[in-house]
Amino acid sequence: MANFLFIRHGAHDYLGRAIAGSRPGVHLNEIGRQQAEHLVDKLSLLQIGAIYSGPLERVGETAEPLCRARDLPLQVADEFTEIGLGGWTDRAFTDLAAEQLWGHYNSFRSSTTAPEGELMLEVQARVVRKLTELRREQELVVIVTHGDVIRTAFAHFLGVHLDLFHRIEIDPASLSLLELGDNFVHVRLLNAPSTGSPLELPGVRHQ
Repeated sequence: MANFLFIRHGAHDYLGRAIAGSRPGVHLNEIGRQQAEHLVDKLSLLQIGAIYSGPLERVGETAEPLCRARDLPLQVADEFTEIGLGGWTDRAFTDLAAEQLWGHYNSFRSSTTAPEGELMLEVQARVVRKLTELRREQELVVIVTHGDVIRTAFAHFLGVHLDLFHRIEIDPASLSLLELGDNFVHVRLLNAPSTGSPLELPGVRHQ
């Protein structure tokens, strides 16, 4: 059994403006760097066994202050990278709004892909598969990744269809906690802020 603490990367200049996707070279802005530093205090009471992230810069930069404070290496796993958005990468949301496929993508996410993009079901499968591999390694694993990646994982374990996954809100630098065992799963925290009092794990439930 393991607790997986998912952290969405901090703020960057693409947020709300354009699709960063898997484009390299997208870094945290000043707000995002502050959010990453806040995580050190927010998680100060937790016994973290390992820290994972996807390969893109903005997740690595979010994880770096925590890795440094805990003297833990950042373990990069491709399974936790952003969804591949193909030809939409670097496109502004205002430009995409006029495209019919963009509308289909946001209403029928389970079966629609960006041009040369990745199916959301594929993202969900790679994330869930990796979690099942990691659940016996440590009691508490931090995973710094992307909003849609976190949504797919929680949608799977909550039984929410991917066409409804936008009902799950995941803010920049937010915290979401999943307890995964061999024959059970509990969602214990969702979209909690990175500021405020240090986080304490909810009490363990008896099976």
